[in-house]
Amino acid sequence: MKKIILFIGSILITSSLLFSQGKPHVKVFSNFNYDLSTEEGEGAFKEFELKRSYLGYSYKIDESFSAKVTFDVGSNDAGSAYTAFLKIASLTWKVNEKTTINFGQIGTKNFKFMEKNWGKRYIYKSVLDQNKWANAADLGITADYVFSKNISVDIQIHNGEGYKKIQSSNGLMRGGLGVIYTSNDFNLRLARDIVPRENYGENNDVQTISTIAGMYKMSNLNIGGEYNIKENANSIIDNEQSAMSIYGSYKLNEKTSVFGRYDKLDSEDALEAQWNIDNDGELTIFGIERKMTKGVTVAVNVQSWKDANLDNEPEASAESTLYINLEYKF
Repeated sequence: MKKIILFIGSILITSSLLFSQGKPHVKVFSNFNYDLSTEEGEGAFKEFELKRSYLGYSYKIDESFSAKVTFDVGSNDAGSAYTAFLKIASLTWKVNEKTTINFGQIGTKNFKFMEKNWGKRYIYKSVLDQNKWANAADLGITADYVFSKNISVDIQIHNGEGYKKIQSSNGLMRGGLGVIYTSNDFNLRLARDIVPRENYGENNDVQTISTIAGMYKMSNLNIGGEYNIKENANSIIDNEQSAMSIYGSYKLNEKTSVFGRYDKLDSEDALEAQWNIDNDGELTIFGIERKMTKGVTVAVNVQSWKDANLDNEPEASAESTLYINLEYKF
């Protein structure tokens, strides 16, 4: 891990010296967590974690073109405890004041709006990201068009396999369309995501995800939420999933705020059975956050997960963990 960070860090420092118009960027997520659900007589699980490091460099070529490269250093099921992935390698073309096009390995549009509204990625991913309904980045192209001061649209087409997987011989060509309404105190996004089927059996069809998400901002209070429906999940006809997330924060002063979040995941097939019950359930987060200085934020919070249960089964108990999360960026 140290060798990876030193190597990439040396590249960023050298690049910043060579290109005065460029800018290196670093973001790190770490935490300490303590299991609050340990049975009596057992030792509680506790650990320090370095969850993720983003190391990158952006460069403005001219008034119309810019480029960005970002490495994602984190855990990987197929690799070591810390593996570096090339997450972003994008070229941005600002065609005019209304149109922007991104090409290459780019950030996808599926949950960026919601992630920004939630505003606490270092504590917990957005509900679609956490449950792998879409990839944060992929090879492809996106286009943004501003219709007016309040309305914009975005279109994306990409391989559909994400930046951590080797591309198969034939990309899925996953696509999506989103419409965003913005005002001084309210933002709204409507979106549709389409994943073509890989198999053509009688039980297979195109998978779609429909999303509605919004955020209302007051002087000290922010309230947001999203509701997502996945139809023909995994290209299986009538397999349906839903993912709801509600979140909010209240500012106590310029540096301190309290926050909370509630997620619910559910599934149903043609027979009204919970076909994905092993992954269904409810998440609750509540805590307090403080901005220590520019680029440094710390939060103390409790995260609880409760598994879904069938109608004839007793209600599951929530598993709770205390977290101290830290984000630092520069």
